[in-house]
Amino acid sequence: MKKNYGAAEIAEDIVGRVGPDIRLALPLGLGKPVTLVNALTGLVARRPDLHLSIFTALTLERPAPSDPLGSRFLEPALDRLFGAYPQVDYATWLREHRMPPNIEVHEFFLLAGRWLGIEDSQTRYVSANYTHALDVLTGARPNLVLQLVAPMANGFSLSCNPDITCDLLDMRRAGTLDFILAVETNAELPPMGGSALIETDEADFALAPDEPFELFSAVRQPVGDVEHAIGLHVSRTIPDGGTLQIGIGSLGDAVAHALLLRDACDLSDIWRACPFFLGERFRETGSFEIGLYAVTEMLVEGILRLFEAGVIRRKIGGASIHAAFFVETRDFYRRLREMPSDRRSGIAMEPVSFTNALYGEEDDKRNARTGARFVNAAMKATLLGAVASDATEDGQVVSGVGGQFNFVEQAFALKDARSILTLPATRTRRGRVESNIVWTYGHTTVPRHMRDIVVTEYGIADLRGKSDAEVIAAMVEIADSRFQEGLLAKARSAGKVSADYTIPERARSNTPDRLKQWVGPYRNGKLPEFPFGTDFTEAEQRLLPALGRLKEARGSLRALLPYLVAGLRRVSGTEAALLERMGLSRPSGIRDLAMAVLVRGALRRCPR
Repeated sequence: MKKNYGAAEIAEDIVGRVGPDIRLALPLGLGKPVTLVNALTGLVARRPDLHLSIFTALTLERPAPSDPLGSRFLEPALDRLFGAYPQVDYATWLREHRMPPNIEVHEFFLLAGRWLGIEDSQTRYVSANYTHALDVLTGARPNLVLQLVAPMANGFSLSCNPDITCDLLDMRRAGTLDFILAVETNAELPPMGGSALIETDEADFALAPDEPFELFSAVRQPVGDVEHAIGLHVSRTIPDGGTLQIGIGSLGDAVAHALLLRDACDLSDIWRACPFFLGERFRETGSFEIGLYAVTEMLVEGILRLFEAGVIRRKIGGASIHAAFFVETRDFYRRLREMPSDRRSGIAMEPVSFTNALYGEEDDKRNARTGARFVNAAMKATLLGAVASDATEDGQVVSGVGGQFNFVEQAFALKDARSILTLPATRTRRGRVESNIVWTYGHTTVPRHMRDIVVTEYGIADLRGKSDAEVIAAMVEIADSRFQEGLLAKARSAGKVSADYTIPERARSNTPDRLKQWVGPYRNGKLPEFPFGTDFTEAEQRLLPALGRLKEARGSLRALLPYLVAGLRRVSGTEAALLERMGLSRPSGIRDLAMAVLVRGALRRCPR
């Protein structure tokens, strides 16, 4: 192994060994060694005699909002919120439509919503289940793998990304695949165990920068009324002694927080106050006497909190968590780094072929994954139970299927397992409220024949094994009441529900106002906006919901008008400080003045 020399020299040596046709396998998310990647892509860009093909996923970028209010909010706080993470050059070239002709990038999962309308990214996207990405990759015969690793006394840890690299290394050891492995060390990465541990001599090149770059830090999103309600409903489906998988973001945080409240026996008053139909099927409300085991492609904040609190404690092969990758906050990385090694060994990082699939050690996996609940988020659901999670009707990829379908498959393959897909009942776009439960949708991630459990803020729809008419009724009953009759009319016109079916009275008041009456009294106590903390300042937390409202109204003068009217009154002392944070305390010109009035109006129309 060559080490202790620069990224540019390593890039030159790699080209000398690999040759002019470089086929690079690059880890998903945090595992990209950005210094090495930029050195290699820079070299290839200067050498038209070379060709570089990159296969990867989830290229991380700090956000660059296109709207002026978003820019004013984020730009002063980028380093504090996202870390001083370096720009990945090929992502800049893609976004600015100046990718060198001898470099191509294929991704099987995109940073959610960030690549809509970017032609080079959309056309080169590869749609694949997470477990099938390895097959796509090996079909291209990669001759180079670059990886960010945690340095250890006797080797390296793949840390955040053993997900595919573990299997690639196994194939190289077996002689079925030949490639060069170059690593970049970063001591900020937690030294995770499990299958993530590799020997020093596995790496052909190692870059050990004197000053490693700062890791990307994901920003925790606020958990609103809708997310908390969904989390509460989901918590009723999780059996003690079971197996758990949840995803990143506010919905995952809400589910984990609800489980922590449940374990503390702190939900009885919330359930007594619930105005929505709870049914008899899902009644898991007690504390966790046995504890949970987690098998999850992504190790997320919610899973770690449950582990730290002792809710996740059921051990399988010495570990209570098996996960394949992580991208989280600086606080998350710090807690893992500082965790005693014997405690951290309870979290085993494994390839995605282990976490997301049953084949391979199938008997052991079946015995371990009892009472499994796989919880994932969706964008749209049809009345017949099909779900869209990764793309729009016109084919634009929002993110990717990732491992969602893998876990749906597991839910049907395992005894007593369930797939739980969650989504808000509505969304607001250009000032108009739309139902996320629809009659049909022009894209499908999970087909109707694999329908299982769907959860909105208004309740749980248990769909598995039900007839189409029963499924339609269950979905209508968790839809927003403003859209129920229209949805039912479409089902009737298609001859899919009996003419005498009527929406039961218990489901006729599925409204935001009724939801607020339920969870609102707990928002300053048991159901906080940031249950796991935040890097946002108090002023930023106050601005977030107001800016969210304006984003929903953007593009519709009619929707913006109420905020303009509300913002015309004189500025209060508190508002002055918030406008100062937005750089709008002394507006110069009509545009800035209009933005200041809109922000004031939004603050007044969504008071804390």
